Formats: sequence, C-alpha cells, structure tokens
Amino acid sequence: MSLRFDDRQWALILGGSSGFGLATAHKLARHGMNLAIVHRDRQGAMPAIEPRFAELRATGARLLTFNLDALTAEGRKQALDVLAAEAGPEGRVRLLLHSIAFGNLKPLVRAAGAEAVLEDEDFARTVYSMGTSLVTWVQDVFARRLFASDARVIGLTSEGNEVAWPGYAAVSAAKAALESVSRALAVELGPFGVRCNIVQPGVTDTPALRLIPGSERMKASALAKNPLGRLTTPADVADVVYLLSTDEARWVNGALIRVDGGERVAG
Repeated sequence: MSLRFDDRQWALILGGSSGFGLATAHKLARHGMNLAIVHRDRQGAMPAIEPRFAELRATGARLLTFNLDALTAEGRKQALDVLAAEAGPEGRVRLLLHSIAFGNLKPLVRAAGAEAVLEDEDFARTVYSMGTSLVTWVQDVFARRLFASDARVIGLTSEGNEVAWPGYAAVSAAKAALESVSRALAVELGPFGVRCNIVQPGVTDTPALRLIPGSERMKASALAKNPLGRLTTPADVADVVYLLSTDEARWVNGALIRVDGGERVAG
C-alpha cells in the first residue's frame, strides 16, 4: 500500500518552481504531504509555472507558494510567518529540501575570450546561496520549533563537488560547503530528531544544467557511460527524496547518497 503522510506534515522546498524541487513537490503531494514552496522567478515566467502549481493543488495537498528572495532575512521571515500560521499549532516541517540554484558561472582567469572572471563577491554570494544558506534556514525553522519530531533536511550536490568543470569553480566551492555543513547539522541536530543528508544526482537535463558551459558534452558523456542507458531525471531524484522522508529511512543521517543509475562508478 502506498504511504500517505500525516496531514499535519509539511515539506518546505527552497527552489521549487522547476527541476528537482518541483519534481519533489509533485511526488510528495501525491503522497499527501503539504507543501510550502519558496522560489524566485520573474513575473514573465509565472504563466508557465502557475499550471504546475495548479496540478499540485489538484492532488488535495495544501500549497503555499512564495515568489521572493529566499536569501534575505526578510524573505525567510515572510515565508515562515505564513507557514507557521497556516500549519497551525500541530503542523510541523517534516522535510526541508534545499534546491536553490543561484550561482556565478564565470571562469577563474581571463582567457579564451572571457569577459569577466570570478571575484570575491561572486564566490561569497554563490557559496552562501547554494551552500551555507541551508544553515540559515535550518536555524530559523529550529528556533521557531517548526521541525517535526522526526524531521529530514536534504541538500542537493553534484559531481562538480569533485570534478573540475569549466566555469563551475564557485558552485563547486558552494557544494563542498553544503556537504560540510550538512554533516555538522546531522551531528548537532540529531539529538533533536532532525536527520540531515545530501543527495547527489547524476547529470540531469534541468534549466540549471543548461547554464553550465559545455553542458551538452556533459550530457552526451553521461549518457554514453551510464549502465542503465539514460540520463538521470528529476523524477528519479524526487523518488529518493520521498524515500528519505519516510519512517523507514529514520536511521539514515549524515550520508551522501548518489542517485545516478551507476553513472559515477562507471568511470
């Protein structure tokens, strides 16, 4: 029998209007999880996004959406104030998914016609947005006592945490920071019932990937070597995030889990 989550449980998804975040929202909604989606999109993009949100509402799950800057104190406060009020005294955050994709893809040195190179501010902004902002959100949710007694915090990394891709240096540093703080959260918040893990998808054709220089070559290489004969999809990753949110995954804490069909081990 398919699991349905308690109707008092919420998923707080940071970066949920496309890619992994949106796919996870759809998976969880089909299993009864209420959703609070924080995203930042131009108004011109909303006509394409709203139908996907309508599909989420059609599942019967409660849905809150916040088109705001998740990287500011004001944005966090606004989202958490509304979530706390909507969830009520018994509602709790079962899952906090960090799927923010906002970083600089500039080279380190001015070569091969590059017009700009990474500077200190580029690194700082990228490392915070795609890395250590996870801690800021966790701290605020924890301080408000919004976490469930058996909560899950999940961040998303990539193979770029170990492999040097052109233009990816700042994002790579952010992913390394994300993995590091996730391990620390797993240890420090474990006594409070909060499990923290990292999921590493294989190469996936998402809007974020398409911004990376050489992404077409990356997709071709991943497809050629994947033992299962295809690229990873957002739905593959959403399935694993769902599994990590179940009661049966309560003993998984401080782990990095690859979701790539064997792409990484194929060399």
